[in-house]
Amino acid sequence: MVSLAALWLPILLSAVIVFVASSIMHMVLPYHKSDYQKLPDEDKVLPVLRSAGLKRGLYVFPFTTHKEMKSPAMIEKYNQGPVGMMTIFHNGPPAMPKFLGLWFAYCLIIGFFVAYLTAHTVSSGAHYLGVFRVVGTAAFLAYGLGNMSNSIWKGQTWSMTIKEMVDGLVYALLTAGTFGWLWPR
Repeated sequence: MVSLAALWLPILLSAVIVFVASSIMHMVLPYHKSDYQKLPDEDKVLPVLRSAGLKRGLYVFPFTTHKEMKSPAMIEKYNQGPVGMMTIFHNGPPAMPKFLGLWFAYCLIIGFFVAYLTAHTVSSGAHYLGVFRVVGTAAFLAYGLGNMSNSIWKGQTWSMTIKEMVDGLVYALLTAGTFGWLWPR
């Protein structure tokens, strides 16, 4: 068994590498540009939303309880549409430093748990590919497959989810390569 203390460098370096790669993938490469759409008649919709006094949170519409879901009135609301979910953030410009800091912390947390799993399943001195296989699988579970629930439950388009899964695969491969390279010999 390998101690977690011996894996601090691959944990930290893999987080930095994934952070840089994700920045390049989202800011330089064009394939994420179509992920979000503008509201039709945004200038008319925003004042209505503002007047509703929405606070930060996730909203679903039309809102119903499990008991009311099958009532004729609720079915008619669903049929008339629109049906959806909406996330409301705090007012003000996007807090990119905060989001980027949280993303980096998330990368560190994934690195830590991948290291924990791998330290308990792969011995010191293991071959690069043995480490790569375990780390890559665990990292893909975290970075890639978790995104599927957004299409299943939150209405995110499958094309966007597939792009996120491809991103997750790249992050997993970078994490696996880092751990394989720096694995204690």
